[in-house]
Parts: sequence; structure tokens; C-alpha cells
Amino acid sequence: MRAKAIPATAWPASNDPPATATPAASQERASPSSTRRKRSGSAGAKPRGPALSKSVGLYLVLLDCGRTIRLDLGETMPIPGTQAMSTADSSLKIALVGREMVADRTMSFRFEKPAGWPYRAGQSLDMTLLDPPETDAEGNLRAFTISSAPRENVIQITTRLRDTAFKRVLQQVPLGTEVKIEGPFGDLHLHHAARPAVLLAGGIGITPFRSILVETIGGGSLPYRVILFHANRRPEDAAFADEFRALERKDSNLAYVPTMTAMADSAQPWDGERGHIDAAMLGRHLGGVVNPIYYSAGPPAMVEAMRATLVASGVDEDDIRTEEFSGY
Repeated sequence: MRAKAIPATAWPASNDPPATATPAASQERASPSSTRRKRSGSAGAKPRGPALSKSVGLYLVLLDCGRTIRLDLGETMPIPGTQAMSTADSSLKIALVGREMVADRTMSFRFEKPAGWPYRAGQSLDMTLLDPPETDAEGNLRAFTISSAPRENVIQITTRLRDTAFKRVLQQVPLGTEVKIEGPFGDLHLHHAARPAVLLAGGIGITPFRSILVETIGGGSLPYRVILFHANRRPEDAAFADEFRALERKDSNLAYVPTMTAMADSAQPWDGERGHIDAAMLGRHLGGVVNPIYYSAGPPAMVEAMRATLVASGVDEDDIRTEEFSGY
């Protein structure tokens, strides 16, 4: 079987949306108590435990219909006949132990790793600030993909630094400050079949792939070829780029393909790919890659554009697995 050609539909970088896309500021805006996240494919979201609420039930129905939703995590009402989840079973407090800038306007926050709190690479958590010195209309709760790997000795989240009270507090509070976390949630993971994987990330959508690749390569090597495309406006915006290059050198099954869409705004030299992820770019790097499974993660407009491109090319929808980020 030969690899299928991809039509020339471009996929925009995360912070360089097309004219028809929702403006970046709107894409990132959360409701006062929530963050929106949507998964599809076999990596779809799972119920968050035995306690179903009205909002969780609505999330499952709308996801099955293929629609975009906003999940209100702050005001849930138990559905009659279901057992309420014990807060003690689903949440705990962890302390901030470190911060690091990993790209322009992008910071990783590291927290102590609690004993007896296992998670899988690619999963997410909900984080709530406790008695913060300031707050705003977006509230004190956010959902984050865990960017650390389970084999690492911290819980790490990585986020773009918007000017919100939540982000300001995380940057300014003393080390040792505690936050509440709930989870882990989600089931985004690499497949078990002996088929190649193509990972398509935009901007901060790289975080689940960082967790998955560090965990897998740290335990030996990838079981099949994995090609990671990462679209950003500039090299300054590309989180974990040096780390992915190091992983590529360590494991010959990994190919890392960063691409920049706004080099005119960069002060750094660049001799790699330029422009949006499109048919020509995929063709340059997927020669000989037969029957892969595709994963894409990033803002909703980008993920949907990539899905449309792949489906138009004849890729089976069962071979496309996605995770959408907004409200971060």
C-alpha cells in the first residue's frame, strides 16, 4: 500500500490563525469557572468518574455529535440516581517547586509529585488556585495537559502567558505555594498497532506529545516511526525544540519537523521549514510512511482544519485522533 497524497490545504500555526478563525484572544478565553477541551478519535474523553453531573453528561452527548462544547467545571449538579464522587478521592493539594521559561511568553510550572497519584503520558488535570491574591472574571480554575512524563519526579504544566489573574498569580507566588489539582483525565496515547504515527502540533498543543515522547523514549525506544510536525510563528515561540532535537538524536524512529510561519518577525536565523503545514510539506517528510495514524493537538480552528485536510485526502476518520485546546 502506498502512502496517500494530501491535498494542498494549509494548517495554520497556533498563534497565526486564518482570517476565518476565531481571534486568538477569543480562542483562549475561558468561562468564569472553566476551560474547554475536546478530544476525538480513539483518544476521546472518558467520564471523569462514577459521579455524572449535568455538565459532564452534556459534554458526552455533544462530543458524540461532533460538536464543540464548553464544559462548566465549576457548577455541576449530580444527576438523580448517580453516586456523588468524593472530593477526597479526586483532588489533592500540591506545592509549586519551580518555574522556567521554555519559549517566548511560555512558561513551565513544576509541582511536587504526590505519592499514590499515577497518571499516563498525555493525560490532563484541573488546577485551582487557593485563596489567590487576585482573581478576575475567568476564575481560579484551569485545565492543563500534563507536560511532564510519568517517569519524571515532578508534575509539570506548560502554558502561554496571557495577561490574566490566574497566570499572573502562578508567576508571582512564592515557591511552596499550594494549588489544588483534580484528575488525571483523558486518554490520548500512541496506538499499539505496528503502524507509523504522524503527530501534528500547533503552538502549545505540543504539551501532550512532549509527555508521550519523553516517557516512551526514556523507557527504551519508539516501537515504530513517529514524525512530529510542530508549527509556530517563530523559533522564539517553539517550546521544547531543543529537547525534541535531543530525542531525535537518541531514537532513530523519531523525526522532528518544526516549521515557522512568521519569520519576518523573528530575530533568529532559521534554515528549517517555513509556512503552514500543507500537502507539500507533508509530502516532503512522509515519503515511504505507509498507512500511518494521525494525531493533532492545538487550538480548535487548527485541529479542525487538519482533520478536514486529512479526510479530504482519503484518510479514514478512525485513523485521526485529536485534542483541542482553548481557554488556556
